Amino acid sequence: MSGCWVLVCGPSGAGKDAVLDWARQALREHPGICFAQRVVTRPSREGAEHEEVAPAAMEELRRAGALAWDWEAHGYRYGVRAEYEARMLAGEVVVVNGSREHARSLARRPDLRCVLVTAPPSLLQARLHQRGREDPRSIALRMARNTGLASPFADCVIHNGGALAQAGGQLRDYLVDLAG
Repeated sequence: MSGCWVLVCGPSGAGKDAVLDWARQALREHPGICFAQRVVTRPSREGAEHEEVAPAAMEELRRAGALAWDWEAHGYRYGVRAEYEARMLAGEVVVVNGSREHARSLARRPDLRCVLVTAPPSLLQARLHQRGREDPRSIALRMARNTGLASPFADCVIHNGGALAQAGGQLRDYLVDLAG
């Protein structure tokens, strides 16, 4: 197969980052699969997989055509540098940690796949409480938003309600199949 983008998205608490990290480690030696590092206008934490940029710098990247993709979610700007588009055009499968809002705004096209990582609502809520980044009211608002938000098109749905290796393995296998 020729190269393609794989946008991985899901509701907060679905474990999307953990599934992506698992697959990234499992595929670190695969020559045809690349995990894009995003640029984000959000402070990075220890071990974060994104590059922190100031809002003005993000706007400059966008204006200069240095971003293949850019979008807004949860009050932050996100982008993927144009170098990843070159890799995709050269035949690689380029995996992007995305958002459902962004996925819904994209038209279906031959070089784009969408993977939806999800989990049962009770597990989403428990995981949001466990990570401790939000107060109970914010968590309740996120949960309400999940129920009212239509899912984007999905070429692959991963239910991350059990062992991480099962969900991560499903993503790994999907990517390997795409890479041919």
